Amino acid sequence: MSTPGQVLDVRFETVRKETIEQLRTLNRVIFPLNYSDRVYADILACGPVSQLAFDRDGEMVGAIACRLENTSEGPVLYILTLGVLAPYRRLGVGARLLGNVLGIVTRDLPEVVAAVLHVQVGNGAALDLYRHAGFSVGPVVPGYYPRLNPPDAVLLRKQLRD
Repeated sequence: MSTPGQVLDVRFETVRKETIEQLRTLNRVIFPLNYSDRVYADILACGPVSQLAFDRDGEMVGAIACRLENTSEGPVLYILTLGVLAPYRRLGVGARLLGNVLGIVTRDLPEVVAAVLHVQVGNGAALDLYRHAGFSVGPVVPGYYPRLNPPDAVLLRKQLRD
């Protein structure tokens, strides 16, 4: 059980072909959706913008999975998943995963203009995390998650470059 202000010491590793099954397993444990093989191929194709988090003992405790999407304004980072195993939540792991990936994008991918994602309506913890990281809350997208209840999602966005 975590105590307020406690931070877990973690190291990050880019998702690779050798570790994609670890990400897939983590996502199955955390999220109520199953992602297709195509999604995992997209994740692998985008290199260092998807990261695994490991604790001091080498146990995977969380991950962020992203892909790059071309839009009319230029490339954007689309955050597919950001999840931390339940015993490791509220220890700063999610915020550090997000900050690490945004740092990689800012430093190494100057063409990426924004980061975007959808969050299920009612997921207050996720909304708080992203607001704290500077994301703005956009419109509600009705029926975005047709197999979930509630099915609606909020679009979040962080402008990285003008």
